[in-house]
Amino acid sequence: MAISYYDFKNLPEQSQHELVMTEGKLISETVKRDLKFLLYQVSSFIVEIVYNMNNNKIVSLSAYENNGINSNNERG
Repeated sequence: MAISYYDFKNLPEQSQHELVMTEGKLISETVKRDLKFLLYQVSSFIVEIVYNMNNNKIVSLSAYENNGINSNNERG
């Protein structure tokens, strides 16, 4: 499902969580103490979910625009 960053940001929080879990591609996972930091690629943007493993709850969800960080910036 293709969705824009702005359309994603306008979704209710629960819908954002569901979309990331069903459509997102996990690209990174880090654990620090009782927190798990998960990075997902969703369409053309990145979503970070911070999950508290002690109480099995999402602490935060943040979306970041992909501004071509990984694009080829060679000059010809």
